[in-house]
Amino acid sequence: MSVQKPARVAIPRTLLVSPIRQTGGEIHQLAGAAMGTTWSVKFVGTGTSASSVREPIEAALHRVIAQMSPWEASSDLSRFNASAAAGWQTLPADFASVIGCALRIAMETGGAYDPTMGALVDLWGFGAAPLQFQPPAPEDVDHARLASGWRQLEFDPKGPRLRRLSAARLDLNGIAKGFAVDLLIATLRARGIHHALVEIGGELSGTGVKPDSTPWWVTIDRLVAGPLLEAMPLIALHQLAIATSGNERSFAIGGQQFSHTIDPRTGIPIANGMITATVLHASCMEADAYATALMVMGPEAGMAFAKQHKLAALCLFRPESGDSGVVERISPELDAMLS
Repeated sequence: MSVQKPARVAIPRTLLVSPIRQTGGEIHQLAGAAMGTTWSVKFVGTGTSASSVREPIEAALHRVIAQMSPWEASSDLSRFNASAAAGWQTLPADFASVIGCALRIAMETGGAYDPTMGALVDLWGFGAAPLQFQPPAPEDVDHARLASGWRQLEFDPKGPRLRRLSAARLDLNGIAKGFAVDLLIATLRARGIHHALVEIGGELSGTGVKPDSTPWWVTIDRLVAGPLLEAMPLIALHQLAIATSGNERSFAIGGQQFSHTIDPRTGIPIANGMITATVLHASCMEADAYATALMVMGPEAGMAFAKQHKLAALCLFRPESGDSGVVERISPELDAMLS
């Protein structure tokens, strides 16, 4: 007889009182495709508000694509990557906000998260270039790694403007999706909608509550199956965002697995046993970047970083001992939220 594991529930430690109580209403849902994935918005409102918010939501998503997509040749990011080194480029406000956050987290994590991974991502076949399923030559990896690095960027937030001091190429895929989630929450709030759940490609942010005054409940994305993972924590997304980074886009050659998560410090895909890293944070943009950094750091260094920076985080990994099982590790900040 199998025994079902008890559900674990995570509640934000600090609750804003004003949006908790609801006075009824209905949940409306909008959905679509953008940024190479799908998006959905659930919110409490009227039929009129449902018809009026789709256009500003889609406009906000198109704005992120126009500024930060490596797949759009005319995007601000693509134009920056194609520009001459040492030349300043004026940035739109959203792009500048993302770069400012990216550079701060790159510094905090010692480069475990790095926004200048464009050349390495393309070299390994995970970028705008077609996937080749063939590891690049070591000398090509070294060349791309030495030309990259967040310290090769010079950011003037007052401009706002940005320049690169080498051939470093931007790749903001580890942070732009989280920013887009935050942007949609802000777009809804600007239209008087304060009770909503936004999701883009698995990254989520919740604000307020549902009509019955219960939170927006979500489970942590585990991306793997296993008996240990039958009872992943249930999260109350009240003024809270959640982002998960994993290895779902990896490929295998000759029995060797290559993760799409590349360590900026070595230039090669991670092989540290990490399966997923999940971060809960008030900002989905920050949760997105921190989750990527924890994947790169690995379970020991990642959890130490989460503890030091008071991040609510959960890591799933396979131990190096050769045990085929999956191990879960939770940071003290997340543990304090669990009941």
